[in-house]
Amino acid sequence: MSVLKVLAAQLDSLTQADRQIAEFIIDHPEKMLALSSAGLAEATGRSQSSVVKFSQKLGYSGYQQLKLAVNKAKAIEWQTPGGVIHGTIEANDSYMTILQKLIGSKLLSMRETSAANTEATIDLALGALSDARRIQLAGVGASSLVAKDFSFKLLKLGRVVLLDSDTHIQLSNASALNGSDVLVALSHSGRSMETLRIAELAKKRGATIISITGLQPNPLLELADISLFTVGDEDRVRSSAITARDAQLMLTDMLFILLLRRQSDAHDYIHNSETAVKVLKVV
Repeated sequence: MSVLKVLAAQLDSLTQADRQIAEFIIDHPEKMLALSSAGLAEATGRSQSSVVKFSQKLGYSGYQQLKLAVNKAKAIEWQTPGGVIHGTIEANDSYMTILQKLIGSKLLSMRETSAANTEATIDLALGALSDARRIQLAGVGASSLVAKDFSFKLLKLGRVVLLDSDTHIQLSNASALNGSDVLVALSHSGRSMETLRIAELAKKRGATIISITGLQPNPLLELADISLFTVGDEDRVRSSAITARDAQLMLTDMLFILLLRRQSDAHDYIHNSETAVKVLKVV
């Protein structure tokens, strides 16, 4: 996960001292890489020990390790392909400019979502889903659309999936979960009231909670046993849930493909599903 994205997402929750250091790193990553811990302390008006402690709070053993992480984040930074503009959509933009900016934002969101999730964490989620007796999906608004799409894919693999648009039914389903079950809770903000209540109940019942949220600290993330992340670019497209939804879809599609590869009889289930609906298609 890019340390620059983590810092940007957590900025509002940092102390004033840590925020000053974080803002400098986010705004001037190249300058930071050229500075020693003492140099960064001077540039931000903090003490050298504050810089070292800041690095350790992020999970690094020291300042040099933080610099390596920032350098890596810059190295894998998304390069916009030719013909694609990455910027905020404005009211007076032309049709083609809006199209190019929208594509740029979508590509960036999916690229950064991919970078935000480690292979080890994805593997933990796959293990939980593979071993689950039942899988309940929870989400509201745009997240509910992604949950429905993911449920269809899981059903094609022969999985027992629980999903309903009625919150009362979702809560009732969660109350019947146990330690053999998994709840996949989708909420980019991590603060959707209905999804939180379902996750809290599933947690009490002993189910494994897989959260799919944004990088910012949030209540759903705190409930999760396994945390997956999406990176949205909503400020640039000026419309809620567009790039966040694309990021969720990419992440759940990836989980489906990896589950399909892991499950020995998956192709039999897929074939049976295709055969079942083939009779409904007009030749």
